[in-house]
Amino acid sequence: MKSYNVAILGATGAVGKTMLKVLEERNFPIEELRLLASERSAGKEIEFKGTKYKVEPVSPEAFEGIDIALFSAGSSRSKIWAPIAVEKGAVVIDNSSAFRMEPEVPLVVPEVNPEDVQIHKGIIANPNCSTIQMVVALYPIHKEKKIKRIIVSTYQAVSGAGAKAMEDLTEETKAKFEGKYYIPEALPASIAFNVIPRIDVFLENGYTKEEMKMFNETRKIMHAPDIKVSATCVRVPVFIGHSESITIETEYPITPEEARQILSSAPGVIVEDDPENNVYPMPIEVEGKDDVFVGRIRKDLAFDNGLSMWVVADNLRKGAATNAVQIAELLIKYAMV
Repeated sequence: MKSYNVAILGATGAVGKTMLKVLEERNFPIEELRLLASERSAGKEIEFKGTKYKVEPVSPEAFEGIDIALFSAGSSRSKIWAPIAVEKGAVVIDNSSAFRMEPEVPLVVPEVNPEDVQIHKGIIANPNCSTIQMVVALYPIHKEKKIKRIIVSTYQAVSGAGAKAMEDLTEETKAKFEGKYYIPEALPASIAFNVIPRIDVFLENGYTKEEMKMFNETRKIMHAPDIKVSATCVRVPVFIGHSESITIETEYPITPEEARQILSSAPGVIVEDDPENNVYPMPIEVEGKDDVFVGRIRKDLAFDNGLSMWVVADNLRKGAATNAVQIAELLIKYAMV
């Protein structure tokens, strides 16, 4: 099997480290690996398959000879370095929001629109974590029953805001028990024993940027420009694993039994739906897993053709790192590198 030169930009972050773990677990065919980060993180050592790699400062030369570059360093760095990496011959799979809504940049979830990788022009966007798990769960139903409307409330883990936010939750929880005061550094408000009904900045329409990502990205990924999406995104004191309460309205009638049957055979979906025996997905139980878990499937009482469900996934893996690596695997499958 052919092997490839792979670079990871943002290798020292929570998602970058998870990318390395996923590449190793999936035995991705790597010839040469380069770990890149800012000057501040350069020089650190990270182990991969028993070998220690030194993190290099990102530079144009760092992308020389690279086939696939996995980016998880934020939008501003992606806008600077992605075009440079492409110019050097790499295909960039970018985890930020920098290019997601660009018309010529595919936005890919392999279980939904794998063929879209074939139209890339050097950059492929990895969708928002909350969008990924939602479309994996909803697209199989959309194919059968055509979804008209989605109402979603998210319960998002602090790891979605990075390693520093995870530290905020740890330190503030300790402080609460010790009767001390702690000011979070990565979050807009107190997170210990609290929920924050804001993720990213507020926009003029009253929704946050995170909520509008779910609106716009869902339509693009599912090639369904008419789907109506209303999202409320909330940060909760959970370390890893996003949960979502989702209600959909379909064009054609659907029963909970039909939905369970559809989802049980859908790629990347595991149905855990036996409420009487306390069987339903929870973030603490999906950590470290790559599937999207669905439970509490029931007929919705507000819409005639309505269905409600509970969807949970590991946001660092399927919501970010695993989806990016799956895209890289598609590039190999379609001989695009």
